[in-house]
Amino acid sequence: MGANNRATTSSARLGSRDIAVDLGTANTLVYVRGEGIVLDEPSVVAVNVLDGTPLAVGAEAKRMIGRTPNYIQATRPLKDGVIADFEVCEKMLRYFIQSVHQSKWSKPRMVICVPSGVTGVERRAVQEAAEFAGARPPAYIIEEPMAAAIGAGLPVEQPTGSMIVDIGGGTTEVAVISLGGVVASYSSRVGGDELDDAIKQYLKKEYGVDTGFRTVEELKMGLGSATPLRDEQRAEFRGRDLVTGLPRPVVISTVEIREAIEEPVASIVDAVKVTLDKTPPELSADIMERGITLAGGGSLLIGLPERIRAETGMPVRLAADPLLAVALGAGMALEHLDIYGDSVFSGGME
Repeated sequence: MGANNRATTSSARLGSRDIAVDLGTANTLVYVRGEGIVLDEPSVVAVNVLDGTPLAVGAEAKRMIGRTPNYIQATRPLKDGVIADFEVCEKMLRYFIQSVHQSKWSKPRMVICVPSGVTGVERRAVQEAAEFAGARPPAYIIEEPMAAAIGAGLPVEQPTGSMIVDIGGGTTEVAVISLGGVVASYSSRVGGDELDDAIKQYLKKEYGVDTGFRTVEELKMGLGSATPLRDEQRAEFRGRDLVTGLPRPVVISTVEIREAIEEPVASIVDAVKVTLDKTPPELSADIMERGITLAGGGSLLIGLPERIRAETGMPVRLAADPLLAVALGAGMALEHLDIYGDSVFSGGME
């Protein structure tokens, strides 16, 4: 099931370890204290619907999406950054925890990330899922934009404004951070999944074909862009004709994909503008000097930094490891409690 064997054996040998989990809508990453990121898997579980038994988790389960018989269901237990199926999410977390922590005699302390816009009920659901899955109670919560800012190397503890935009699978988190706290923030339930859905609906409307999750994702990653390209591309894919039900080849261009995703891309840019509008003037001046930092898988959309720069007038840069920033930040907060302390956690570390 794609777990990192080297990390698994070393974690087991060392007994109880602190771990940090970036529980994402699209992917889950696990950071083990003293080792770094040891697991990066899709947040997908294949379940036998007859008895609820998980048959595959992570990459193996993702390969099953759209290809399973009736009694097997490959699902993503998180939607828009929050838990949509508690039982399946708990089973997925348990599998990931056991992959990196095999001691039967101790439970690991866990830090787990949540979007900044979640409700108290949604936050508690994440804590309970982690505890049921094998974390030592209480599981500690860190908000994703704070974790992303730490992981991107921003000076979150200093009296200077830092802006982070974390574009994940289910949400876009925008925050201005100063002195270890969030000064202004905005959480939008628009992310990579919304881009996928926009492409899927466009293909149905314009070409009369239905496409699978994997095909849409490949089109987004291969042809998606937020600004016009110097060299526009075309690609062929196969979809299922909505009239005949038969496979049909379709040729589509980067211009069309850009048109398809324009609405969710505009929503992401608007989230940045709204947050800037709520930012105190002194911190706005800091951001103008230091720039906006982008993280998360959605930040890799071609032309997005340029689009945000053009619409805000602010300098924009990508984090060094956009896909890993949240997990790295949660792990660094865990490693350096003397620096970050209780200010970044919901509930103090004992």
